[in-house]
Amino acid sequence: MTFADLLGSHRVVPVVVLDEVEGADGLGRALVTGGLPVAEVTLRSPGASAVLEALAARGDVLVGAGTVVSAEQVDVAVDAGARFVVSPGVSASVVRRCQDRDVPVVPGVSTATEVIAALDLGLSTVKLFPAEACGGLRTLAALAAAFPQVRFLPTGGITAALAPSYLAHPAVAAVGGSWMVAADLLRDRRWGEVADLCAEVVASTVAAPRGDLAGASA
Repeated sequence: MTFADLLGSHRVVPVVVLDEVEGADGLGRALVTGGLPVAEVTLRSPGASAVLEALAARGDVLVGAGTVVSAEQVDVAVDAGARFVVSPGVSASVVRRCQDRDVPVVPGVSTATEVIAALDLGLSTVKLFPAEACGGLRTLAALAAAFPQVRFLPTGGITAALAPSYLAHPAVAAVGGSWMVAADLLRDRRWGEVADLCAEVVASTVAAPRGDLAGASA
């Protein structure tokens, strides 16, 4: 199964930084209530794998692991229930371990050389990262023109205001963002606000055009 297949109709992937497993269930409920039951849990903190496992155990949230930089982290994430893996860069060891474990992987790229490296590993869905810092839509458009077979998951600096313009580009499969799961919302357990922001995301992206993802593999 490809990353695009997994996402289905979802065009935005909430990027979650949460270290306290006690908040996982509340977050899961908020995502589901808001109609955006997807989460990329970043492995940036000691408790992240426990949060990932708790969210995955709910059974109603599509959970992946982000900031994965080693093959060992792939195993930790997949064993905890991750159904996809996202990395900030192109690591052959990460990609190959994901392929061995039959889990879609989306490596980060910001240059043509990195896109070619991903293609050499058999991938055609990549994460443009950090999207805004590396040139935003201008960089995306340039890379998409050079690599028409590639689909992108722009992440990094994307806001509610910027997301629609990225999603309008036919090479964009989805965008990653944290505005609906901002650190202060999660810290203060403001689950109602998270749900409302997720609902706004769904409403704003339902009519956004989707590029032809046929043949895009992750």
